[in-house]
Amino acid sequence: MRVSVLQENLAKGLGIATRAVGSRPSMPVLGNVLLAAEDTRLKLSATNLELGITTWIGAKVEGEGAITVPARTFADLVNTLSPERVDLELDERTHTLNMRCNATTANIKGIDASEFPVVPEAEAETGIAVPAETFREMIEQVVFAAAKEDNRPILTGILVNIEKNTFTMVGADGYRLALRTAQLERPVDSPVSLIIPARTLGELSRIIGENDTNVYMSIPPGRSQVMFHLENADIVSQLIDGKFPPYEQIIPKAHNTTTQVYTGEFLRACKRSEIFARDAANTTRVRITPGESNLVPGQMHVIAQSQEKGDNEGVLEASVDGPGLEVSFNVRYLIDVLSVIKEDQVVLETNGASSPGVIKPLGRDDFVYVVMPMSVTR
Repeated sequence: MRVSVLQENLAKGLGIATRAVGSRPSMPVLGNVLLAAEDTRLKLSATNLELGITTWIGAKVEGEGAITVPARTFADLVNTLSPERVDLELDERTHTLNMRCNATTANIKGIDASEFPVVPEAEAETGIAVPAETFREMIEQVVFAAAKEDNRPILTGILVNIEKNTFTMVGADGYRLALRTAQLERPVDSPVSLIIPARTLGELSRIIGENDTNVYMSIPPGRSQVMFHLENADIVSQLIDGKFPPYEQIIPKAHNTTTQVYTGEFLRACKRSEIFARDAANTTRVRITPGESNLVPGQMHVIAQSQEKGDNEGVLEASVDGPGLEVSFNVRYLIDVLSVIKEDQVVLETNGASSPGVIKPLGRDDFVYVVMPMSVTR
């Protein structure tokens, strides 16, 4: 293998592919990244057997071939090189990769490419086309709500349902739920329902680039896998087996009070509140007060108290329809959702201190966030 690439492109490609390398690989080769020179491109691939990422960068290929090298060592080295041409040459007898860049030379010991697990490559022709920017926004608006712990593995995944033109994604961890829908240009022939690890979708969101028009999602038959194809990258992931909780039952069907506030003001008030709420399990009280007349606006009070550090209260002007109330939420759960809503205003729908709250962007019905209340002992 003899190949030349630009340092900037190599560093970027490694930054994408090596995200699939596990922190504690079960086999030495799984701690490596595969380099394969083919035609006019250099293929970079990594996997932890649950998630695999492959990307390609432009290259001048003088001799085809493949090798795997330690991912972290190689990436760290490439990131310190000057932004110039990098020449790679493989000694097949010793499985050593020689790297030259300007006055820098390094020899990296690798493992034969034949020992590297096969990472399947997706095909755009067989995939479901989802607009790339829409897909990235959908992921950002649901993935944070998935469970971080493995106590209930099913909740560490994101439910993806596709029926006709409607594409639905749902994340939930038992304390909150985020649901986002979008319309596809082309309907699917038959309904699709699968649970994709939240980590996989998080990595996909990071990889989607400005030049990607569509993301093509395909489900190979009988392999319990999902594959995503982009212009210069592929992701393959194991699916999570099981039945997702009936999320429709969690979303309240009616509400007594609707409160409309500015997203940025609400977010800043929550961030200030978090400083004091940390000592009280992140508990923040939200007090809603209707206006006395059409000329006097209502108010939302965001209140947190720490016995050791003090307290904080933010008062926001709000449009309130319905009776006043006070309800406590985990302020982190409020910050998470307000950080991914781009609209200027949000609506909080409530039914009382012991009922879930529902947050939606004003004027949109394709995103719903349900957050459970916290019980507060007075």
